[in-house]
Amino acid sequence: MTPDDRRLELARSLRGLAPGDPEEARDRDQILAFVLRHEQPFDRGILEGHLTGSAITVSAEGSRVLLLHHRKLDRWLQPGGHGDPGETTGEEVALREALEESGIRGLALHPTAPRPLDVDVHDIPARGGEPAHAHLDLRYLVLAPPDAVISPDLAELHEIRWVTWDEVDGFSPDHGLRRALAKARTLVQG
Repeated sequence: MTPDDRRLELARSLRGLAPGDPEEARDRDQILAFVLRHEQPFDRGILEGHLTGSAITVSAEGSRVLLLHHRKLDRWLQPGGHGDPGETTGEEVALREALEESGIRGLALHPTAPRPLDVDVHDIPARGGEPAHAHLDLRYLVLAPPDAVISPDLAELHEIRWVTWDEVDGFSPDHGLRRALAKARTLVQG
């Protein structure tokens, strides 16, 4: 499959995404238009922004979700981030980022979850030589293996931990992350 085929497949998937609320519907439409406008939508050189990939990572038994405290943003978030050169799908970005940030080997996409599970557009402020821009985040449901061992790369984060579904609100997720976590919980717990 060529990169352009993957981009068109992503556009098809975005058209089929059932938004969880009006905000996600607007974000989906913005991401879809962006994907159709840019041949390499993960390219960090696009001044208006770029696609990112995130992993809503759930324990094998479905009772916990992985959250990390991001060093630069000083917030609890899901694993995720920028595409590397040559990456052309949100799935590969999300899985690589989850592995890099958590150290958990054997992560896998949930076999029946929509791909993407959720989408979110958020503004990133200017920092250093990088201008303000948008992250157009594609979020995927990822399962950890039963023997998952967290071995984090602490360069980008303060802490990473498993959190039960009932503890999530104590980590003050923003509206978009709260929505994505609710979708994940429904899928893994019925």
